[in-house]
Amino acid sequence: MTRETRKRDAAATKAALLDAASELFAERGFDRTTVRDIADRAGANQALLFRYFGTKDQLFEAVVARNGRQQLAETAPEKLLGAALRSILDPSGTGGAHRAMATYLRSAASDSASTAIRRQIGDEYARTLATLTDAPDADLRADLVMAWVLGIGLVRGIATREPLASADPEHVCDLVIEATKTLLERTE
Repeated sequence: MTRETRKRDAAATKAALLDAASELFAERGFDRTTVRDIADRAGANQALLFRYFGTKDQLFEAVVARNGRQQLAETAPEKLLGAALRSILDPSGTGGAHRAMATYLRSAASDSASTAIRRQIGDEYARTLATLTDAPDADLRADLVMAWVLGIGLVRGIATREPLASADPEHVCDLVIEATKTLLERTE
């Protein structure tokens, strides 16, 4: 009897590990997610996780960076706030940005996790949003908008507080974007 051998595909294994880690970090947060759980969900060996990513912290950074950078690369600065809000408000909860928000909110208490998130994505979003105003305090304005978006994600997605938890995503988005124009006047 010959044993069936599975073709090795490093790219597919790395993608499976990233997907599994993204799901588990969003569900449990950084501290309560183990590398064993990630490897099991991905159908891979833990050794491959360490080979491809080095450490759990480095895997976390890769997970956080993947969806955020994709959104930054594909979205014009003046439309970034709307795109981020729509992703966070996605009622299916399956959007990459929604998962990134859940990951952030559930992992913020971990020093290494919050540092990774801030370094990998937060600073890039803030720099991009700051370009939407000519005000001398553009960085502060961008941080205020980001804080509001994080708060919306927390109240809607994690705390599930009504009426925000069940509010129409487009209505919420319209209200927030209109109010945000006082801080970042080139927001669309």
